[in-house]
Amino acid sequence: MMSDGMSAVLSRIGQIEALINPRPVNATSSTSKTAPVSKTTGSTGSTDFSDLLDTVTGGTPVDDGKRVRSPSSSTSLADRAISIAQRYLGVPYRWGGNDASTGLDCSGLTKLVFGQLGIDLPRSSAAQATVGTRVSSMAAAEPGDLVFFGSPVHHVGIYLGDGKMIDAPKAGDEVRIRDVYEKPSQIRRVLNDTSSSDPVADTLRQLTGSSPLGSTPYANLFTAAGKKYGIDPALLSAVARTESNYNASAKSPAGALGLMQIMPGTARELGVDPMVPRQAVDGAARLLSDHIRTFGRVDLALAAYNAGPGAVRKYDGVPPYTETENYVRRVQKAWGQLR
Repeated sequence: MMSDGMSAVLSRIGQIEALINPRPVNATSSTSKTAPVSKTTGSTGSTDFSDLLDTVTGGTPVDDGKRVRSPSSSTSLADRAISIAQRYLGVPYRWGGNDASTGLDCSGLTKLVFGQLGIDLPRSSAAQATVGTRVSSMAAAEPGDLVFFGSPVHHVGIYLGDGKMIDAPKAGDEVRIRDVYEKPSQIRRVLNDTSSSDPVADTLRQLTGSSPLGSTPYANLFTAAGKKYGIDPALLSAVARTESNYNASAKSPAGALGLMQIMPGTARELGVDPMVPRQAVDGAARLLSDHIRTFGRVDLALAAYNAGPGAVRKYDGVPPYTETENYVRRVQKAWGQLR
């Protein structure tokens, strides 16, 4: 006899199969306010729902090429944190370093990486060891957790799984992947949304490429650019909402253009047409990613997007311009709502 739980899963999958029965996609509809769902499987037939059933019922673990994990283990944010951290492999160690172009120390690396996910960590490893949720042991540690060493704490790395971590070790060394060399004095989890409240919906998104932003205008453009440049797609969507209210034809009195309100000179530097949504989103994501790497904080990156990086450097923070201060607050509020 089939259990009630299995019946519910099969019923849900039947609903999903009906929803995503393949339909032709108009490849020329780039001006549509809501981007079409794109297929990522490459299949011209129906999706193999036996795989989906195995995944949501625990029949088959998911192998992402790095580690085998069950559907309930750490997913998107941890993978993104690790992907971002790997960009800095080979960056030389520099005590007190915050800038990847000149060098990073251990807590400078973790602050820079997690800042690009919208998580503003304190500057020192000792202070970082007070945030998030304590993890009881290495056996309970998950990829993306912060591992700390010393008592008092004097070093931090990002756990990768399988007894490995990425860190900026010491003077004369560089950011690299190595073994967790001793038992951590603390392990902290600062990535809060590492499990899915709806595993069927999560697996569907993986199969179809549909965006977690749902029907938000240009959702798939934000998702694709976010994945490409390591930025939360919801942050890109929040910028578009604040800048143009998702109007791809918008023109400001100051001359900013398009969905992401990019100035013509900046658009030329980025090599994009700001009036073409796909190019505008890609350019804005690239620009924000650069600002986040430079300043290490999302609020400063947003201020640089609005007022220019020179103004942020001049005031060593969000410039005291009413427009910029309001802009940063509005984007962060929209970002919270979209997340």
